[in-house]
Amino acid sequence: MESSATLALPQHPYIYPTTPNSNKGCPFRPSKQRNIQSTRLQCNKMFVPGFGEGSPEAKAASNLHNFFNYTAVKIVAAQLESYNPEAYQELMEFLSKHSLDDGDKFCATMMRESPRHKSLALRILEVRSAYCKKDFEWDNLKRLATKMVNDSNTRLMRDYVLETSLAENERNE
Repeated sequence: MESSATLALPQHPYIYPTTPNSNKGCPFRPSKQRNIQSTRLQCNKMFVPGFGEGSPEAKAASNLHNFFNYTAVKIVAAQLESYNPEAYQELMEFLSKHSLDDGDKFCATMMRESPRHKSLALRILEVRSAYCKKDFEWDNLKRLATKMVNDSNTRLMRDYVLETSLAENERNE
């Protein structure tokens, strides 16, 4: 037997203002009207606390920056493996001793290791830039991230409703 349940989520006026010109529920907009429009804060997005160093987008960009470095190292390693096994071996040895967690630190250390490592590091910089500008599918990233969030939210809400409705049924019996 198939059943469906609807989970009503409360609407929060402080997150979703009801009208665009409404001060009600928006703690970041000055309560007194001022003559100077430029000092008036717009509250059309959610406030995200805890990002003193920048926005969530800046944090995501930093993570992507390091990911592009990781991707570039993998691309360069694959290229070297087929046409320059000696350079490939040097890159693999360097990788075994140095972390890829911080892409810039990795490349800076590699540049100072030796002249051969310097040329490998420059190739990695070139590849990560080209990959970011030309090959990375930005639209696909947005689509996939949105789909993952929506699918996960739906699954979590469905699981919760099933869990609570089964518990409710057991209590009633």
